[in-house]
Amino acid sequence: MKGISEGLIATLIKKLERVATAIEKASLVELAELYSNPRRMMYLNFLLGLMRGFGIAVGFTAVGAVFLYLLGRIAALNLPIVGEFIAEIARIVQNELAGR
Repeated sequence: MKGISEGLIATLIKKLERVATAIEKASLVELAELYSNPRRMMYLNFLLGLMRGFGIAVGFTAVGAVFLYLLGRIAALNLPIVGEFIAEIARIVQNELAGR
């Protein structure tokens, strides 16, 4: 080839091999196959959505339980500011329940 040295070609071949290896590692072939099959993609997205929703529900429940436990422990200490705050929350809840 005119004007292209063998060293440049060898460098380009090495870089192309690295790109091909990176594409294989990134599983782009599987991703392309997934995009070509919309039913499978919708099925997998549905399952992922269910798992995310379940994870959020479990996580929120765990964090809420820990928060309520700590709030109960703080309320048991009879701290003036915290006790008034909890009493106000309880009063609001009772008023809402009585109003309905």
